[in-house]
Amino acid sequence: MVRNVLEYLEASAARFPDKIALRDENEELTYSEYVSQAKTVASWLAAGVTKDQRNQPVAVIIDRNIRSIVAFIGIVYSGNFYVPIDNTMPAERVQLIYDTLQPVAVIDARTNTSKPIEGAKPIEEILKETAIDGPALDLIRRNAVDTDPLYGIFTSGSTGVPKGVVVCHRSVVDLVEAFADTFGFDENMVHGNQAPFDFDVSVKDIYNAMRNGATVVVVPKKLFMLPKLLLEFISEHKINTMIWAVSALRIVSDFKALDAAEEMTGIRYIMFSGEVMPVKALNYWIDNVPDALYVNLYGPTEITCNCTYFVVNGKQDEWKALPIGKPFPNTRVLLLDEKREKLVTKAGEVGELCVAGTSLALGYWNNPEKTAEAFFQDPSITAYRSIIYGTGDMAYYNEEGDLVFASRRDFQIKHMGHRIELGEIEVALNAIPFIETSCCLYDEARGKIVCFYQSQSEDTRAIVKLLGEKLPKYMWPNIFKRYDKLPMNKNSKIDRVKLKEELK
Repeated sequence: MVRNVLEYLEASAARFPDKIALRDENEELTYSEYVSQAKTVASWLAAGVTKDQRNQPVAVIIDRNIRSIVAFIGIVYSGNFYVPIDNTMPAERVQLIYDTLQPVAVIDARTNTSKPIEGAKPIEEILKETAIDGPALDLIRRNAVDTDPLYGIFTSGSTGVPKGVVVCHRSVVDLVEAFADTFGFDENMVHGNQAPFDFDVSVKDIYNAMRNGATVVVVPKKLFMLPKLLLEFISEHKINTMIWAVSALRIVSDFKALDAAEEMTGIRYIMFSGEVMPVKALNYWIDNVPDALYVNLYGPTEITCNCTYFVVNGKQDEWKALPIGKPFPNTRVLLLDEKREKLVTKAGEVGELCVAGTSLALGYWNNPEKTAEAFFQDPSITAYRSIIYGTGDMAYYNEEGDLVFASRRDFQIKHMGHRIELGEIEVALNAIPFIETSCCLYDEARGKIVCFYQSQSEDTRAIVKLLGEKLPKYMWPNIFKRYDKLPMNKNSKIDRVKLKEELK
C-alpha cells in the first residue's frame, strides 16, 4: 500500500534512473537527478527553517519551469506541504494569500531571479549550498502518515479572501491509482503540461507521471497564443498526453490550427476539464485527431482534481450537453435537493452534486467556518460521521444514467416565473456555428439575461432564430454582447467576475 507520493518517485527512479522525468524549454532532469535535487531542497529546509516542524506550509514562487516541481517535491521530502504562489498576480491578492497562509519559508523557483524577492530563498542557491542529509530525511519519512498534507492551492473566496484548499497524500494516491486503472496510464506517456502550477489540473501531470515513470514536458505559456507553434512543439517533444483546460484546446479549434498541421498521429490521450467543453470544438479535435482517447473530466479543487469522467465515443451532438459521466472508483457522488436534505435520483431532475470518499480535501487552511460550510454530514447517514463535499454545481442524470452538469448553484435563476439553468442556455449558444464560446449572466437589477459571446461576426437575429429552434422564448437572452475574445482568468476559464462588473 502506497502511503506517500515519494514512494512513487523512488520506485520510478529505481526503474528508470537515466530517463528524462522533467523537461522545460531551458533544462531537463533524469529521475535520479529529480530525486537528488528534491532531497537537497528538503535537507536545506530540515536543517533550518523547518527544523523539528512537520506539516507546515512552505510557499513556492512559481514559474513555467521544472524548478518549481523540484521545489514542491523537496518540500514534501522535508515533511511539510507546498503552496504555489504566482507572483505576477495583483500584489493585494498575493498579500492576502500570505496573510492567510503564514508560511514557515518561501522558496523562489523562478528561472530569472535577478530581481530578488524579500524573504524568499532562490532554489539555485539552495542546490549549490546544501548537502543531502540522509538520516534526517529517513527520520522524517518514518514519522509520516498518509493523511499528512501534500499541497495547498488557493481558490477565490466569496468574501474576497482567497481560500486555501489543503490536500493530503492519500487523496492524490487515490487519484493516480484511479487514473491508472481506468485509462491504462503507463511509462510511455509524455505529458504536455499546460496548466499553471497553482491550478490543480497540473497535479495530474506531476503525479500520474511520477507514479508511472513517465515524462512531464512543461509547455511554454507563450505558445498558447500561437497555435501553429504549439502544435509543432507537441510533435517535436513527442507529447502524447494532454490533460488540459478546455480553453487551451479551444484555442486550437478556434483558429482551425489543425487544418494546416501535420497529422497528429502520436497523441494517445486528450482529457479536458475546468469548464464546459463546447461540443463544436470537441468534434473538431475528433475529426483531426481521431485515434486519441477523449475524456471529459469533472471536479473542483476540493475533491482532488476529478471525481467523475466521461469517455467520449465518437463525435457528439452539438445541441446536447456533454455528460460528465460516472464516478471514479472509490468515489461516491450524490445529488441533493435545494435544502441539502434529500437525495435526487430521478432522471432529468436537477440537484446539487456532492461527493464522498478518499478524494475529499482536508479542508480550508486556517478557516474552520468555511470548511464546516462546504464539508458536511451526509444527510442520508446519521449513525456515524460521514462527510461529503457540496460542490455548488447543479447536475442531473440522463436516460443512460450518466451525470450531466447543468450549471453552478448560483447560476440557477428565476426569470419570468420560470426556474432556469443558465448553463442550458450556454450549451445551446455554443452549438451555433459562428459562436466560438459564450457565457450567460443574470442582471438581477433589470431582470435581464445577458449573453456574452465570442465570434468573428455579429448577428443577433441569427442567434435568436437558432435559439428559437431549441429553447422556449423565456430562456432567450435579453441582451447580447459580442467580443473578439472573451476575458479569461488566470486559470484559463471565462472571467465571469470581470463580465459581471459590466452589469453594474
